[in-house]
Amino acid sequence: MLTVTVDSAPVAEVLSKLLGRLDDLTPAMASIGQELESRVSGRFETETDPLGHPWAPWAESTKESYPKDGNHRILDRYGDMLRSLNSRPDKTSVRVGFGAVSSKKGKDAYAVYHEWSTEHMPRRGLLMADPDAGTLAPDDEQAVLDILGTFLVPASI
Repeated sequence: MLTVTVDSAPVAEVLSKLLGRLDDLTPAMASIGQELESRVSGRFETETDPLGHPWAPWAESTKESYPKDGNHRILDRYGDMLRSLNSRPDKTSVRVGFGAVSSKKGKDAYAVYHEWSTEHMPRRGLLMADPDAGTLAPDDEQAVLDILGTFLVPASI
């Protein structure tokens, strides 16, 4: 399984405050997981990466080999990868991913190829703005901060 840690000073700061006040962040982590799942799912519809850039079109070889009964959408041949999108929250973190989070084999590797690219496959980002740096897109990071903020306010009362 692939693990990517998000590098965000603002998120780390809010999480630190929450962890100082609450023993179990599972509800917050579940909300974050659901939000990120929704955002990734939307990217399959818009065929754009987290920064809003269009995914690269299919290579000619992909067009030629595409099954006639497929969905004819980038990254959505039969919908298997999107169906395997899920999240798993715990007390201090949330895992969002394809296949591996739900133990379905094969889908996680395919998603990794698109998240980072390969020698023969262009990057078609799904979750990270920059997977090497471990950064979310600004809109995604703000959504995470907004969710955490809703849990921070009641904790400070």
